[in-house]
Amino acid sequence: MKLSYLDLSPVPLHGTRRQALRQTIETARFLEETGFHRFWVAEHHNSEHFAGRVPEVLIPAIASETEKIRVGSGAVLLNHYSPFKVAEIFSTLTELFPGRIDLGIGRATTGPYSDLALQRNRSYRQTTNDSTEQLVELLSWLTDDFPEDHPFFNEVKVFSDDALPDIFLLGSSEWSARAASRSGLAYTFAAFINPSQAHYITGLYKNLFQPSDKVYGQQQPKLLLSLSIYAHETEKLAVELSAPAQYFFQQFYRGNLKEGLLREEDALEKLKGSELVQRLSDPRQPHRFLVGDITTITRELRTIQETFGADEIIVQLISANQSKKLKSLELLARAME
Repeated sequence: MKLSYLDLSPVPLHGTRRQALRQTIETARFLEETGFHRFWVAEHHNSEHFAGRVPEVLIPAIASETEKIRVGSGAVLLNHYSPFKVAEIFSTLTELFPGRIDLGIGRATTGPYSDLALQRNRSYRQTTNDSTEQLVELLSWLTDDFPEDHPFFNEVKVFSDDALPDIFLLGSSEWSARAASRSGLAYTFAAFINPSQAHYITGLYKNLFQPSDKVYGQQQPKLLLSLSIYAHETEKLAVELSAPAQYFFQQFYRGNLKEGLLREEDALEKLKGSELVQRLSDPRQPHRFLVGDITTITRELRTIQETFGADEIIVQLISANQSKKLKSLELLARAME
């Protein structure tokens, strides 16, 4: 089973954004040596706790300090940008690093103020109602594939023959599953966001999938499943590793966005009485956090992968404890070989 990684560049407690970004690059170098297939970086605006806000800047920084691991966006929030500009950026990245660039496409609200700040036209509040049109236009720019009656037909050529990134649609909703299946795209489902609907929505993608002969398309459904995984030598070490992230998201879902990643011991103290470990009972509904010793987590991951028919697992592990995080990922890579 292929393993890949999604990094949000978490800012350590009392640390700096620069420190977080350097740790992201260090993690990419380490995971290349460990055998991970892809390394994706996220786009999170308006957050002092995560430094990963511009994938198009981080991707070349990471690709320049690695040699073979694929590097990409998880995801570029297309609803905020010009498809033409996104096509130019990722075509250029692929020209610089041929055969190594992934374009993960998504959509999301980033918050009422940052959503508006990302807009060029402030006279109205932008929505995601045109997401399908945005996606189609981006794919057309990347492949010079506008129909003859389109205003952009034969106007500007964005791509060169060797400059198409691997393309994925990312999401956690029915819209993304339907859009990916309709375009014949590889699909990455964020199970850590919507675990209860994971099996239904990914099944929808597979059942509705339409093979595509386009250069970016797939002949068969290609499913990448993204999970929050905290595995270590013992369950106790795994719980400690996961505690800051579990506490952060507990507060996040309650609307408290001020606290960042606490120290492990402080997070454990705050989480007293909370259920931090849940064993897999129904592989169709993986828990938001998969926490446990490496043997148990490996067994659960294989069960989830077989149940979903996933081609690849994308690991999300949010921790500012760099050495412990890298050890966890190394254990996972060795166990899943």
